[in-house]
Amino acid sequence: MALKSRNKVSAVFSMSSMTDIVFLLLIFFMLTSTLVTTNALDLVLPNSTAQTVKKQRVSVSINENLEYYIDKEQVELKYIEAELIEKLAGQEEQVVVLRVDKAVAIEHAVAVMDIAYRNKFKIVLATQQKK
Repeated sequence: MALKSRNKVSAVFSMSSMTDIVFLLLIFFMLTSTLVTTNALDLVLPNSTAQTVKKQRVSVSINENLEYYIDKEQVELKYIEAELIEKLAGQEEQVVVLRVDKAVAIEHAVAVMDIAYRNKFKIVLATQQKK
């Protein structure tokens, strides 16, 4: 005479607690990502789908008033080449990040690109990711 076991283990797995954790993590990362701000000049950059660069580099910014900045320090266009040579001297990877306001004509950005090309600096054009 065989006895039947009445203590059967249910094969059903409840996903409700797992989905709660996923949604909480999603909300956490959405809130913390909106609080992150860059420590730079207030420029309206053009949009791009490329990845952002996260290394410490020399930054050249041009705002809508055609004011040139090297790492937040205002510089006239005629002195940019000398300043870049001075700041990038001795660095293994000589990279210039070019941040140009969307309202600025392209020839102003090309002038800085020419300076970088003459001195064999690598140049990165900063953009904002499309939303």
